[in-house]
Amino acid sequence: MNIELYSKIKRRCHRIFVVDFYIFFRIQKYKLLSTCNRINGKPIYNSPALLNGLGRIIFNGKVNLGVNPSPQIYSSYIHLEARRINSVIKIGDGVWINNNACIISEGDGIEIGDNTLIGFGFIAFDTDFHDLNPLKRIGGNINTASVLIKKNVFIGSNVSVLKGVIIGENSVIAHGSVVTTSIPDNVIAGGNPCRVIKPLNF
Repeated sequence: MNIELYSKIKRRCHRIFVVDFYIFFRIQKYKLLSTCNRINGKPIYNSPALLNGLGRIIFNGKVNLGVNPSPQIYSSYIHLEARRINSVIKIGDGVWINNNACIISEGDGIEIGDNTLIGFGFIAFDTDFHDLNPLKRIGGNINTASVLIKKNVFIGSNVSVLKGVIIGENSVIAHGSVVTTSIPDNVIAGGNPCRVIKPLNF
């Protein structure tokens, strides 16, 4: 083995060791910081994830949190929070959630169906968080409504899904969409606000 090849292999092995250790350390740190004690199932941690709240977080089957390689693998984390005692986040088998996702339930719950793929920077809320009346923003009534993402959905990066939304089976949501109303099965949809673009032919 020549010296140049040996040096390349050595640098590559060193980089892999350092990177893998760094990601492993961050994953363990966020596990220690997590406060949710009502977790069912064991997800696969490919990136750090913070699991917080008084409610339940349910992983059914094989769920992947984070993607490596993918943007923000070294600098972000996934935030899952079932904020209230009755809040539920339920994630189905075969789901992949890319890096820097934020999913917060403080209402009736958020459910993601089997085999759904979600791009980085995803947001899903089942709540307004604050009263819309400016005089009651702090301590007022909070509107909530459940979110349901059915099975085999493909969601692009930087998509926001707001309260009360149902996304139908097999549908595709384009990058950067803000989903404020429900989307039917088997369509491609996108935009702000998100609208059906065309049927999904397969």
